[in-house]
Amino acid sequence: MKLEDLQVYQLSMGIGEKVWDNVINWNYFDRDTIGKQLVRSTDSVAANISEGFGRFHYKDSKNFYYYARGSLYETKTFLIKANNRKLISNDEFNILLKEIKNIGIKLNNYIKSIGYTSRSTK
Repeated sequence: MKLEDLQVYQLSMGIGEKVWDNVINWNYFDRDTIGKQLVRSTDSVAANISEGFGRFHYKDSKNFYYYARGSLYETKTFLIKANNRKLISNDEFNILLKEIKNIGIKLNNYIKSIGYTSRSTK
């Protein structure tokens, strides 16, 4: 299996582009404060999944998937802040929150599956 085949990776890449497409249109102050943090946290989800996928040992991989999950929650917080500050519409906010929830479910399921076969053979 390739990294690009993982649905959770594909979804996290997609939300990163959607966030970027929103933030790039903000004024300088908004981009420089909350925008940079929002883009970084969102991009970090896919980056940590990618790094975890490239690790040799499943325990090491899992740690990066946990980091990805933390970045996903960080992204949610910044989206709430952006919505509260009227930087994104309520419709876009709700769409992105649904995507975050879906990614979270898939990421949790993927984390649970890592190393499962190794444990069951002992």
